[in-house]
This record gives sequence, C-alpha cells and structure tokens, in this order.
Amino acid sequence: MNKVNNLAFIDGQNLYMNTAKKEINSWEIDLVRFRIYLEKKYNVEKAYYFLGYVQEKNQELYEKIQNAGFVLLFREHNPAMIGKKKGNVDSDIIFLIMKKLYKKEAFNKVVLVSGDGDYKQLVDFLIEEKRFEKILFPDKKFASSLYKKLGSEYFDYLENKDIRDKIELKKKRAP
Repeated sequence: MNKVNNLAFIDGQNLYMNTAKKEINSWEIDLVRFRIYLEKKYNVEKAYYFLGYVQEKNQELYEKIQNAGFVLLFREHNPAMIGKKKGNVDSDIIFLIMKKLYKKEAFNKVVLVSGDGDYKQLVDFLIEEKRFEKILFPDKKFASSLYKKLGSEYFDYLENKDIRDKIELKKKRAP
C-alpha cells in the first residue's frame, strides 16, 4: 500500500493573530505538539510555515519554528517597504501549492491552516481535484464566511477542545 504523504501550509500570521494575540481567550500553540498533531492526524510529511518577513528581533521564534519540524518560508519584500505593510503570505502559499501540482510533485493532499477567505478558490480547486484534506481554522469567529458552504469533512477549528488539548502550550507551574 502507498504511504500517504500530505503537505501542510500554515499562514503563520493568521495562526498567531487568531490564537496568541486574540483579545479574549488567547492561547499559545506548542509548535512541537502541533507538528506531531499534523503528522499523526493528517499524515503530513512536510509542513510549510509562512511568515511575512525576517526581523532580527524574532530569531528565537524562527529557530523554535524550525526546531519543531516546520519548513520556514518568508515573504519577499522590498527593503524600503518593510514595516509599512503586513506579512500577507496568501499569494506565496497559493503559488507554492500550484507550483507543486504543476510540477507533479509526489504528495497526496493539502492541509491548510488559516481562516483567511483569500484561499477559497484554491480550496474549491483542490477539492475538485481530490487533493484537499482539510482547512484548520485558528478561530471560529474569524473564519471567513466564504467557507460556510464547505462540507464539515473539509474543515475543523483548532480552538475545539479536543484539538486545543493536543496542541496547546502547557504552562509550567512555579514550584
């Protein structure tokens, strides 16, 4: 039997803003546990974690993401524009997925982590091509309404208790 080889694409800013940066009920994802969850639950062989741009002050975060087993990718920016624009990695994610399909790279399906509606056409196309596994929304409240017609077999919410229990960073208690 052929081994399932799914790929995950994570919109890092969307994930962070809709978990750790939420005004109410914020929570932090344990990146190692999240990577294991993607592997065990969705047979993700390779997980791409997209961020807006490199900032010297975030080197520790970048190492943490890579050490957890993610392939870290940054959006290319004109140096004069850094700080004036948001990360906006949507087109980079869409392009990489389409490039992998075009080049007929060996993978089965895509797992997408974002609540952003910009991926809706891509999701519809991947479903049509039977190359879509799941979209994982970081926050139910901020999942784009464009996905409302999507069958429940194609999405889940990271904040659901059963998933959150598996991937949330457990705070160490002081002795």
